[in-house]
Amino acid sequence: MTSFSIAQHHTRGSRGRSRGHIVPITVAGALAVGAVALIAYLLWPTWTPEDPSASALLPVSVGGTLFNVPTAAVRMKIQRHSGPQERVDLSFNFPSLEPPGAPKHLSGDAAAEPLPPIDRIFLSITAHHDAMAPDMRVRTIYPRYLEDQSRPGPDGLTIQAFREGTPYSREDLFFASEPNLAARCSRDAATAGMCLSERRLAGADLTFRFPRSWLVRWREVAGAMDRLATQLHGPRE
Repeated sequence: MTSFSIAQHHTRGSRGRSRGHIVPITVAGALAVGAVALIAYLLWPTWTPEDPSASALLPVSVGGTLFNVPTAAVRMKIQRHSGPQERVDLSFNFPSLEPPGAPKHLSGDAAAEPLPPIDRIFLSITAHHDAMAPDMRVRTIYPRYLEDQSRPGPDGLTIQAFREGTPYSREDLFFASEPNLAARCSRDAATAGMCLSERRLAGADLTFRFPRSWLVRWREVAGAMDRLATQLHGPRE
């Protein structure tokens, strides 16, 4: 019995000493972790790196045709992914053709001010599914609704109005052959007139939209559309 009591007392003493050692070790470990965390916080960089995805190119297939589009140029978040898509809507600053920057948040006072002039060219790329080609529409459909007489426009451009009561009433057709341009434009009214110019690339149709007022520099606009098509897809096939 005495031996058992001595052994039991010895075991309890060992456990007490073990607990006594564990507590200081635990405290020291906690202090060490806190010190490391403090040093990491003090040394952590305070600058925010630029988002590399803003300037990245997305490989997008529309109508089985490959386009490399700048991520920042895609107007709808749901379209900001690679792979097959039915439609992609883009915008570019004009005349630089760079993707636009982040939208500015307007205050209440700024929202009441007149809107600044549009400085972007808009582009929609859609799968055509063997619909009538844009150049065929210009040659065979539009002439049915145009006035008989045309008139000269700025810098060699030709203007022909659509007849009233037709699907394109209150619009005009602008065209030139060198460089090649065909644009259907609404007339200025409560809002500034806008132009639409289309072309086909393999399985996709490209629809460009820009302000009618830009037609005073239409050669530059035509060149910008050609450059955009080449940047996104490559030379015409």
